[in-house]
Amino acid sequence: MIVLGLNTHHADSSAAIFVNGKLIAATEEERFTRVKHWAGFPEQAIRFCLEEANITLEEVDHITIGRDTSAKMDRKMLYVLKNVGKISSLLKDRLSNRKHITSMAEYFAKAFDVSEESINKKLRNIEHHRAHLASTFFASPFEESAIISIDGSGDFTTTMIAYGKGNQFEVLDSIDFPVSLGFIYTAFTHFLGFPHYGDEYKVMGLAPYGEPKYVDKIMKIVKLKDNGLWSWDSSYFDEIKVLYENNQPVVPSFFSKKFDKEFGAPRKKDEELTQYHKDLAKSVQVFTENVIFHMLNHLQKRTGSKNVCIAGGVAQNSVANGKIIANTSFENLYIPSAGHDAGISMGSGLYHYHQNLKMPRTAGIKTASTGSSFTNEEVEAFLKENNIPYKKMEDEALFDYISDKLIVPSVVGWFQGKAEFGPRALGNRSIIADPRNEKAKELLNLKIKRRESFRPFAPSILKEYVDEYFVYNDEVPFMEKVFPIKEEKHADIPAVTHVDGTGRLQSVDKEVSPRYYGLIDAFRAKTNVPILLNTSFNENEPIVNTPQEAYACFDRTQMDVLVLENCVIER
Repeated sequence: MIVLGLNTHHADSSAAIFVNGKLIAATEEERFTRVKHWAGFPEQAIRFCLEEANITLEEVDHITIGRDTSAKMDRKMLYVLKNVGKISSLLKDRLSNRKHITSMAEYFAKAFDVSEESINKKLRNIEHHRAHLASTFFASPFEESAIISIDGSGDFTTTMIAYGKGNQFEVLDSIDFPVSLGFIYTAFTHFLGFPHYGDEYKVMGLAPYGEPKYVDKIMKIVKLKDNGLWSWDSSYFDEIKVLYENNQPVVPSFFSKKFDKEFGAPRKKDEELTQYHKDLAKSVQVFTENVIFHMLNHLQKRTGSKNVCIAGGVAQNSVANGKIIANTSFENLYIPSAGHDAGISMGSGLYHYHQNLKMPRTAGIKTASTGSSFTNEEVEAFLKENNIPYKKMEDEALFDYISDKLIVPSVVGWFQGKAEFGPRALGNRSIIADPRNEKAKELLNLKIKRRESFRPFAPSILKEYVDEYFVYNDEVPFMEKVFPIKEEKHADIPAVTHVDGTGRLQSVDKEVSPRYYGLIDAFRAKTNVPILLNTSFNENEPIVNTPQEAYACFDRTQMDVLVLENCVIER
């Protein structure tokens, strides 16, 4: 049985394909369009998935869409009736987006030269948050688990909780639009002068430079309930809407005059970041963590499970994720590589296969390497065609050579294997450096990534050494948790130790990532440090997907070395 899952006409459009329950390929459309958070029809991602599965569209049995416009229709209508005076533009935008979803067969017919009738027979609509829940529980190693999805909004839901066992889960409760933890974080993101869709991670990076002085003030916005859910004071916010302009999501600022009165004048985009801004960022982060812990502690009592699976945009808050086990009664936590909306494609397929069709669970998903890949022959053809000098090495010689280059120190573009699914580069499309080099962070931020100086870089660590460097010992394959680094190790790895002594670690497994593991191990043998600094291979663009894009990024920045599979290019 072949299931093609889609996230379409929504931020981070993507496609994923399953054959008899096994994930064969998954990728975001932005990797092909080169436009961040692309929100149109994921035609190129679909074509890639079909090619990877070596099938035609006609051979697909089910096409799942992570969107169900009929979900919570009664609550939507009630909301409209209560807010007739201020949501006319929202209704217009929603109706326009709904038309895209209901015209899916037409998009397929135009792109793939198939009949609309043949596609309509295969289409299955899956509610947004149910797809999120499925993307984490059915991909996890847990036989049973509590599950939660938290994001901005999808299908009129902002948070959904459930309990899963085997190949089924039961939705226990939800929070309706517009009450949203994701929207509160977004409101403060805009207030702090970061206006673009997806800028929330900048607030998370800024937070360690401040003190949580305003948590009580922010808490005035919400009311925590005894059942683990919560509500808010809507007077702090104006109309909330997500627009789509040229297939890019845009969220206009929506904090109200009351919000301004409470928190002061919003920071302009290029205005200096003051200590107040840093303290407010820290306060927002701590507030968010407190609300998450409130929901999770009640969910644990309600389900009795020691396991929890988390998805949704708020699941990308790796700082909060790293504190969940210490601040709740859960003992085990799973978060997928694409916990954000791109994961809806994978989740919708998993939901239909297991929940609807009642097919048995397959092995948990341990790798994010489900995207584009290129052979050495393809790499060499590109290099020769463009007269780019290179040398080719076998793996062991390559690991030895590049580890020496890192020690020099050099900054290396590392491109190998299948591109990762999700927002994190995990050693296949990475820029890497020596974590011992205290100047590496400044160099990378200013001269290569060209981004804000306060943003940290992640340590990729051999999984056998996690407890030697981090306060908590855990497998973190998708770089989804921030943990405190042991104080005695701060001076050893300054480039990946954030100002508050933490690091967003990635534990590297030899079985899952053998070549990246081999490189780090070669570096360890020479330095006694089993860690490399890792950041995504891009420069204010989607992560590079092809050798051509990798070389272009190398060429316009100040990287020293580029590795394309087994080919090495140097300045």
